[in-house]
Amino acid sequence: MAAPNKLACYSDPTDHYSHRVRLVLAEKGVSAEIIDVAPGRCPPNLAEVNPYGSVPTLVDRDLALYESTVVMEYLDERYPHPPLLPVYPVARANSRLLIHRIQRDWCKLVDLILDARSKEPARVQARKELRESLTGVSPLFADKPYFLSEELSLVDCCLLPILWRLPQLGIELPRPAKPLLDYMERQFAREGFKASLSAAERDMR
Repeated sequence: MAAPNKLACYSDPTDHYSHRVRLVLAEKGVSAEIIDVAPGRCPPNLAEVNPYGSVPTLVDRDLALYESTVVMEYLDERYPHPPLLPVYPVARANSRLLIHRIQRDWCKLVDLILDARSKEPARVQARKELRESLTGVSPLFADKPYFLSEELSLVDCCLLPILWRLPQLGIELPRPAKPLLDYMERQFAREGFKASLSAAERDMR
C-alpha cells in the first residue's frame, strides 16, 4: 500500500487501460507509486479498496477510484495543470464523446484481438476492422498536432496506448495513413509518453 498522502496506482504493465492512466500521470508530472498487478491477479490490498479487483485503480488517501475514464477525469481535476480537457462545456462534451467512441469502436476490437479466448477468425476480422477504421480517420490528424485539438487531451491519452500496441496486435498501417503515422511519431517522442511506458510496453516495439 502507498505511504500516507501519496498516490498509488494499481496497474497492469501490459494493459492499455492502465497505460492511459499512467500517461495522464506522466503528462501532468504527478508522482505516484505504480503497483504492478499481473493479469488475472488481485493482491489483497487491491481487493480491499476495489470490490472488482480491477486495474487501473487509483488510491488517493481515503479515496479509491477505478474505471479508467473516471480515474483520468479525477486526475485532470485534482491536478489542473496542464489541463487535459477543454474549459468550455461544448468542447468538453465533444471530448467525452470522442473518448466514448474510442471505447466503443476501437477498444472493443483491441480487447477482442488480445483476448486469449478469442477464436482466430474473429481476431482476423477485428484486425481488418481496426486497420481500416484507423486508416479511414487518418485525414483528421492532418490539420492539428493532436487528435482534433491544438493541445494534448484525454482523448489522446486514450488513443496513444492503442496505437503503441499496433505491432503487438498484428496491425501495420498503410501509406495512406501517413497523417496518423506522423501523429504517432510525434507523440511517441514526447517525454511524458516515454515516461508512461512500463518495461513490458517498451518491449512491444
